[in-house]
Amino acid sequence: MTAGRIVGIDLGTTNSLIAYMEGGKPVVIPGADGSNLVPSVVALDPVPADGGRPTITVGNGARKALIETPSRVIYSVKRLMGRGLEEIQDELKLFPFRLADDIEAGEVPRVQLGEMRFTPPEISAYVLRQLKRNAERFFGAPVTQAVITVPAYFNDAQRQATKDAGRMAGLDVLRLVNEPTAAALAYGLDRAKEGMIAVYDLGGGTFDISILKLRDGIFEVQSTNGDTHLGGDDIDNLLLAIALDEIHSEHGVNLRAHPGAVQALRKAAIDAKIRLSTEPSASFDIELPNGDRYQREIPREVFEQLIEPVLHRTAGPCKQALVDAGITAEQIDEVVLVGGSTRIPAVRALVDHLFNLGARGKKPHIELNPDEVVALGAAVQADILTGASTTTEEMLLLDVTPLSLGIEALGGVVAKIIQRNSTIPASATEHFTTGVDGQTNVAIHVVQGERELASDCRSLARFDLKGVPPMPAGLPRIEVKFLIDADGILQVSAREQRSGKAAEIEVKPTYGLTDEQVESMILDSFDHAEEDFAKRLLIEARNEAETILSKVDQARNNPAWAQLTGEEQAAIGAARDRLASAKLGEDLSAIRESTAALDQATRRLAELMMDAAVSAAMRGKTMATAGEELGDNITAPHPMAAAEFK
Repeated sequence: MTAGRIVGIDLGTTNSLIAYMEGGKPVVIPGADGSNLVPSVVALDPVPADGGRPTITVGNGARKALIETPSRVIYSVKRLMGRGLEEIQDELKLFPFRLADDIEAGEVPRVQLGEMRFTPPEISAYVLRQLKRNAERFFGAPVTQAVITVPAYFNDAQRQATKDAGRMAGLDVLRLVNEPTAAALAYGLDRAKEGMIAVYDLGGGTFDISILKLRDGIFEVQSTNGDTHLGGDDIDNLLLAIALDEIHSEHGVNLRAHPGAVQALRKAAIDAKIRLSTEPSASFDIELPNGDRYQREIPREVFEQLIEPVLHRTAGPCKQALVDAGITAEQIDEVVLVGGSTRIPAVRALVDHLFNLGARGKKPHIELNPDEVVALGAAVQADILTGASTTTEEMLLLDVTPLSLGIEALGGVVAKIIQRNSTIPASATEHFTTGVDGQTNVAIHVVQGERELASDCRSLARFDLKGVPPMPAGLPRIEVKFLIDADGILQVSAREQRSGKAAEIEVKPTYGLTDEQVESMILDSFDHAEEDFAKRLLIEARNEAETILSKVDQARNNPAWAQLTGEEQAAIGAARDRLASAKLGEDLSAIRESTAALDQATRRLAELMMDAAVSAAMRGKTMATAGEELGDNITAPHPMAAAEFK
């Protein structure tokens, strides 16, 4: 193996794989047992007789321990990655995970396996180490660099947790790639076609839909959507719950009190699900702790009726992704199916309906193994990064960020700096100022979401820009810069341009969004769009009124005020009082009308003040110098410049 080789890894909920490029083709690396799939299952072996540290088993060996020692085994840990204690309570109801008893709010959850505790990234690191060992055995040389895939809808915390797991496994994670994008890379390498591609990715624990445009070797993501709590596990848990209830009612056995028996039943449910993808029926047949046998046959028609609500949850994100991409289903040229759950005939029928494939004489692409296609795409991206292959040298991957990013401004409104579905890497800069005279400290609140008010979005980070020289409100020029790297990790910096004072932060939230937040953020933005927009307009109108009132009050001390007639001064005073009164109410039209009236009433005053400022600037100055100084003082601020950061 050459020193420059980089592997591609699919760190999956159910199974994980590792791949590389060989002769212009991506190839999955098998394990020592000859299997390409490494089950994402980790077991803590029994304590050795000498009292030493127990060893860790990963993969098929760990899966066997599920029935014998379930309290020492964990699976589907990807569902816990980057999430807090409050966010995983529903998972604990469905999986036999036991958390350490002394976890406090705000701490990273730790799973209790036997006598030891592990964080979710630590568990994932064991899976990654096994994949790394498989590759090193295959190549006969060390493997230290990798591209790892993540669900497109993984948020900052979940992405950071994945990078942490890679680092703990001894891997330099060069890039995180969204899973559906990786799948498109795997197909595009063989086909090199142009057109719009939809990647429908239903895996073990997450669902993603991405719309990509392929042209001249450039893979440009147009939109992405999904559900971070939807996958094959939900189907397994549904079948398991039904079987547990039937066993309790028909045989009087509470199987939940027998963890090993529950895992045996779960395995039977998974086996039945797999058989129903190719056979008209499947059956359960297991022995219960009381000696009875639980037997049930499930026809495919009944199975499809049971899982229909789970599958239907993928329809909403698909439709929204099309809307965000600005296209219709009929404009999709190809649909790629990814994830083991897409083998279910009902899933393929749903995809056919969503994208109107049959009526157009098309079929979804299933030529590549849906379990392997993401890892194959990761290998392609790894090859692109090396730049040493003629096969991928002209390929380019342009991904997107799934949710908007911005800061909280005066009145609690959100100033969005990077819009959702923006191509990443991305950088954007906006300029702001202060809303209070003499303000020396600016508290910057970074938020994520689609709503108009910061209180309705997710808080990502807060940091302070300190040491701003005291100046009148509106004079400081604060440059706020957002930078999202290719992994989707955000950096925010702020700089006061006049003084050079600066501060920055890399946004690494400890925990991620709850499942409900991820699913509903964009939908909420549509549901509340009219209400949110009305609130925002009212807040901005009040902000503008407050700024004008402040300036008018200051202007009364300006020598130009004395040049006005008594009638002009009285008109300004009356208009000022009307605006001050309107600003306290909820009538947007009244505030706008009063603002316009005060603006009209103060026009002559503004002209007198400008004349005085020009005359003062001209005394003893050249035209060029005076112009520079005057221009610096009268430059129009950003529309949000009245924002006082809170």
